Amino acid sequence: MSANETNTTTTSSPAPIPGADIAWVMTSTALVFIMIPGVGYFYSGMARSKNALSLIMLSVLSAAVVSFQWWLIGYSLTFGNSTSKYIGSAEFAFFRGVDMTPYSQSTPIPRIVFAMYQCMFAAITPALALGSAAERGRILPKIVFIFVWTTLVYDFIACWSWNSNGWVNVMGGLDFAGGTPVHISSGCAALAYAIILGKRHGHGTTDFKPHNIANAVLGCVLLWFGWFGFNGGSALGANARAAMACAVTNLAASVGGLTWVLMDYRLEKKISALGFCSGAVAGLVAITPGSGFVGTPAAVAFGVIGAFFCNIAVHLKHIFDFDDALDVFAVHGVGGLVGNILTGIFAQKSIAALDGVTVIPGGWLDGNFIQLGYQLADSATGMGYSFIMTYFILFVMDKIPGLSLRADPESEAMGMDESELGELAYYHIDKIISVNKLTGETKTVKEETVIQNNDCNVSIV
Repeated sequence: MSANETNTTTTSSPAPIPGADIAWVMTSTALVFIMIPGVGYFYSGMARSKNALSLIMLSVLSAAVVSFQWWLIGYSLTFGNSTSKYIGSAEFAFFRGVDMTPYSQSTPIPRIVFAMYQCMFAAITPALALGSAAERGRILPKIVFIFVWTTLVYDFIACWSWNSNGWVNVMGGLDFAGGTPVHISSGCAALAYAIILGKRHGHGTTDFKPHNIANAVLGCVLLWFGWFGFNGGSALGANARAAMACAVTNLAASVGGLTWVLMDYRLEKKISALGFCSGAVAGLVAITPGSGFVGTPAAVAFGVIGAFFCNIAVHLKHIFDFDDALDVFAVHGVGGLVGNILTGIFAQKSIAALDGVTVIPGGWLDGNFIQLGYQLADSATGMGYSFIMTYFILFVMDKIPGLSLRADPESEAMGMDESELGELAYYHIDKIISVNKLTGETKTVKEETVIQNNDCNVSIV
């Protein structure tokens, strides 16, 4: 991703178009796109039914808003040629010059192919962050937030890591597919959103149970499927490095899911489907920054360690008393940090060289001990910048008439689907019949009452 941006066309005949590489990157673009509704289904399954549709819709809206922003200025700010180490230029605004010109000498795929692939990364990142504000955040401010946050936060951090002049890239930081730009930035943004929005009504007294684990499993599968393009496509070519990235991605997800299940089984003596999905996503997050730099033995460590620390981090919201509704910070913020650190330890120059052009000094396995320092500097800066800037953006937005972030209590009780969209995910679930176990008495009640009443058997009609 951090290939040199300089384009040279001194030869009289144009370079051959790498058809196989173009085909793979375009396929990877489609794979990453399918992850965006995957996030929506994953989140919707973990929320209550009255908020399910809004979470799916927000993911789709993120793709639309960011696609426009990326065309307008986002790609240029991230990958535009500039002497600045912090942000690009306006050179490619409105996609001017984003055509069949090779992206770089070492990566000859057309710039339009690269730009569209990167657009999907930018689109999924705010969709990840918004999960922390589930069930009480208004939708219109979230749409505005997506545009502003992508411009002021994502574009800057991605430029640092992947633009040839970005300070992290120049320093020597390794981030193959988005440990800091995607996961740390979204995780810390989610934390800021959860803190400034406040807790859901009834948080701490009501058990907010997931309404549809099947949706969560579907979302997990879509994410896992798309992650082959997310990591494998970051090789920007159909080569052995892309194949290795796919292999370590699949292995880390598998091991991460199994690790989370075993950790929960130790306490609950149950094999949790949601626990497996959470662990698989944690493994995918952890392997992301190192997927183009490590081999399969290291992938096992990424999966185990990533799932372990993400599982532990879930309890942070109870310790510090904030309401990250869908554990975005625990999985993406902490998972991205763990992945960056492990990349500094396990990165190997031999793996990076599988594409035939990339040369790195490696990590601890290759005796390059300073690499861990680079990874920590990248992680700490990304975490601090994303959290502070997100908090500032949300603080200002909340003061603007019409952009107040929090839904009123009545709308929150009604659910974001009906109050914000005027539509429901499940029109057929209108009545819930509560049957008292002791008396046999039946009555129609609201879903929230049934969830809190342990003396009732529930049937939906």
